[in-house]
Amino acid sequence: MNTTTAHTPHEVGTAEIQEVISRQRAFFRTGTTLPAAFRRKSLKALKKALEENEQAFYDAIYADFKKPAVEMYAHEMGIVFGEIDLMLKNLDEWMQPKRVNASLLNFPSTDYIYSEPYGVNLIIAPWNYPMQLTFSPLVGAIGTGNTAVIKPSELTPHTSALTQKIVNEIFDPGHVQVIQGGVSTSTALLAEKWDHIFFTGSVPVGRIVMQAAAKHLTPVTLELGGKSPCIVDEKVDLDLAAKRIVWGKFINAGQTCVAPDYVLAHAKIKDELIEKMGKWVQTFYGENIQESPDYPRIVNERHFDRVSKYLADGVVAVGGKTDKEDRYIEPTILDNVSWDDGVMKDEIFGPILPILTFIDIDEAIHAINDRPKPLALYFFGNRSRIQDRVLRETSSGGACINEVVAHLANHNLPFGGVGNSGIGTYHGKYSFQAFSHQKSVSKKGTWLDVPLRYPPYKGKLGWIKKAFKVG
Repeated sequence: MNTTTAHTPHEVGTAEIQEVISRQRAFFRTGTTLPAAFRRKSLKALKKALEENEQAFYDAIYADFKKPAVEMYAHEMGIVFGEIDLMLKNLDEWMQPKRVNASLLNFPSTDYIYSEPYGVNLIIAPWNYPMQLTFSPLVGAIGTGNTAVIKPSELTPHTSALTQKIVNEIFDPGHVQVIQGGVSTSTALLAEKWDHIFFTGSVPVGRIVMQAAAKHLTPVTLELGGKSPCIVDEKVDLDLAAKRIVWGKFINAGQTCVAPDYVLAHAKIKDELIEKMGKWVQTFYGENIQESPDYPRIVNERHFDRVSKYLADGVVAVGGKTDKEDRYIEPTILDNVSWDDGVMKDEIFGPILPILTFIDIDEAIHAINDRPKPLALYFFGNRSRIQDRVLRETSSGGACINEVVAHLANHNLPFGGVGNSGIGTYHGKYSFQAFSHQKSVSKKGTWLDVPLRYPPYKGKLGWIKKAFKVG
């Protein structure tokens, strides 16, 4: 297996970071990044480099935490390719100023919305989907005519090293540059003034990023997480629900921001649901799950210790085995869990799925609404009336009915959180919007100058009120 050698990166200091930012700011001010031809050329070069390094990415991510190639392509590389293709297809249209209806008060004028790139962007990527969550935002930054500094995660050293190698080969450092390092490097990066920060990661670190950005009034896009609930009603195709929940929870060993974090099952079907989920765990991963080529590992020992402690909460109904040396935690379902247990306090981000019950849908809705708004919400049930109630009476970044996770793969849907689970959206057209300022422009004609707005105002109030009416 050929993988990029992962070296421990040195921590980058303030002077080096300031030099990088100055270089990118100077490059941006030349206007080189703005023409559609340059953006298109950059996106095509990126796609070509990723295609040529497809196997290298499989190897690097496997070396970091044993993610199988199918999951890597389906949940990472394939999504990035889709983002690039969509940006290339729509770039000319999205770049064009959008004409909007003018205000009668400003007659005669023509009004437009211009998409203006922010300038120098900081992209901080996480470790759980290190390829997709680095390059998908980068597609947005490049497509909107920005420059970008990428800080990949130090927890996936092989993938981060490969990312740096590819970026160094195809981009001018004034356009795109990778800076590796740990917490001190991230802290030094956040201390500087950027034109936009795009961060993907945990809620606690998201607060740190927002606090740092506030010092410079820097706009942010925060893609965070939280405890995404999964409601299972009594009127449901229970076997299909169990199958899809198990798939969505245990891909990437549960290290997925939109994975179902807990299940709220109707009391009448809870026991049968657990039984069917246990069956699907075995169907997917076999009798000896630790030997399955399709089941990844926890990213490092610290996260293994954090996740495995949740096994002490409730009662293990399925799974429960661990191997610290292998960073292996078996797909686990916990029964008899309470809201006060540690497993229900923070986002699990691992292969442990607690089950709670409800009797009336009001109970489930109230339980969700009493907690921070999640990144995703899932409902399994056949009654459209209950489906509509859940969608209407709860708030979440995204939602699925009789499905989990898959909504993020549609490039036509905005992906992002709300409140505690994030600020801003991206993917497809929404990536173009995330990395650009929507500038309002009014072009006023000179052939007529209506005196209505000018003093003296006597006798003009009635006309002003009419001018403000819409429709």
